[in-house]
Parts: sequence; structure tokens; C-alpha cells
Amino acid sequence: MFYVIGLGLCDEKDITVRGLEAVQSSTRVYLEAYTSILMVHKDRLEAFYGKQILLADRDMVETDSDAILHGADTQDVAFLVVGDPFGATTHVDIVLRARAKHIPVRIIHNASIINAIGASGLQLYSFGQAVSLVFFTDTWKPDSFYDRIKENSDLGLHTLVLLDIKVKEQSEENLARGRKIYEPPRYMSIPQAVSQLIEIESLRNQKILSPHATLAIALSRVGGDANDQRIVCGSLEELSQQPPDVFGEPLHSLVIVGKRLHHIEVDYAQEYAVNEETWRRVASQEYGCALE
Repeated sequence: MFYVIGLGLCDEKDITVRGLEAVQSSTRVYLEAYTSILMVHKDRLEAFYGKQILLADRDMVETDSDAILHGADTQDVAFLVVGDPFGATTHVDIVLRARAKHIPVRIIHNASIINAIGASGLQLYSFGQAVSLVFFTDTWKPDSFYDRIKENSDLGLHTLVLLDIKVKEQSEENLARGRKIYEPPRYMSIPQAVSQLIEIESLRNQKILSPHATLAIALSRVGGDANDQRIVCGSLEELSQQPPDVFGEPLHSLVIVGKRLHHIEVDYAQEYAVNEETWRRVASQEYGCALE
């Protein structure tokens, strides 16, 4: 059996009982280590699960999945995923590869940022398409995310923006020369994300994202304890002006608030506002939200 097991968002204790049983029954256990990260190191997982864990980087998962799937038709193999198993296209792909080899597959779900984003106080049914925001370079600034944000905005829906992480990535030079030299890990910050969003708005100029009149909610380490999880909300301009430590440690996510904003959502998120008066004023005047 090939198990694809969601680990949840925080640490070794977020795994489900069913997931833990599958891990402990497995001959080999892999941890997918590039689409997201947990808040603890691999050794914490190994101590809690009582199993050695093999790290599966991008190269292994995307080009050498046969090694991961080897023997899974006759013995249990576990593939651990931060969040939920179907939170990334890569995980769908490896399931399809297993099916093609007639290997039985079992998916064990868990919490992910897609549903835990409700910690912001915004209603899950009022979210539209989620988008990813990658690190810009001098020569590469993809902006397809802007169209998705616009589509959501036209319907008044919130947009979850997943911020880029770079783990075990090669520079263009090392990649071109075939050198297995990797860059230090990088995690996109909230101020950088806001800067890139506003940069694309200035180029596209469709008046979807306004520094003064667009509300947003920044979240970090969702699912962590009170010392880890951070939620900060305000206008895009306000968020861009905050020092990075206000937003806590990575991983970070950002929500662009949609115009169908409900007064209960405003009241709930107000506790996390950079400036409560500005938060309510923009919600009322720009979003047309009826507030008492």
C-alpha cells in the first residue's frame, strides 16, 4: 500500500491517529520537503513516530518517483505531506504514477492552510480561487495571479495568496552548469508580497489592488501555539509599512479581502488590526460594509 499522509500544519503531534498507524506500519517513510515545511525538524518526527524518515526533495519526487514507489505493491510505503495530501499538484501526480503501476493507494487527510485560513475570521465559503505569488527576479515577474485576484474581486470574494518558499533551489548559473550547489532557504515576507502585488497593479492598472483602499490579512504559522501564530490586518499600505518581525516567523500567507465583506468578519478581524479605526473606516467606506 502506498500511503499519502497529511501531517497538518504545526508539529509532530498534528498527525491523525490513522496517519500515525500507517506510518508505523510502513517499511519506508518519506517526507516531501519542498512544497511546504513544518515548524519542527525531522528528528522530532522520527522520535515521535518511532521511524526513520527519508527526505524527498523536488528532484526525487518529480524525476525519481519510481524509487519512492518501489515495492509499494507488496509492502507499506508512506509519503508524508505537510498540510493535506492534495494541497499541491505534485502529490496528485505521484498518486497517478502509483495507479499506473497498479499500486494500491490510500489518502489520509489533515488540516491545511486552505481551511485553517478561517483563523482570520473570514468565512470559508466567501473565498474564491487561491493563488501563488513567486519571488520576482529582474527578468521574470509572472503576473497570472492578478487575473485570478480580479476574477475573485469581481465576485466580491476573498483571495488566499500563498507566498513563495525556496528550499534546496539552485541559482541559474549552477543549474546551467549542472552543479549540485544549493542556495540558502528563502521565505517570502509579507512586505515583499505586498510590494510585488502593488508593482503588478501599477503595470496592469485595473484598479483591483489599492494601497489605501484594499484590506488584507497577513497570517504566519497558522496552527501553531500562541507564541507562534500571528495575524495582522489592515490596508495594503499599512501592512507594507510594518517591520518584518510584526508578522512572525515563516511560513506566511496573505488574504486579499473581497467586497462581500460581512460585518461579523470585520468585527472578528478587528482584534488583529494595525489600526482599528482605519480597518473599520475602509470596511465601511470602500467596501460598503454596514457597521454599527
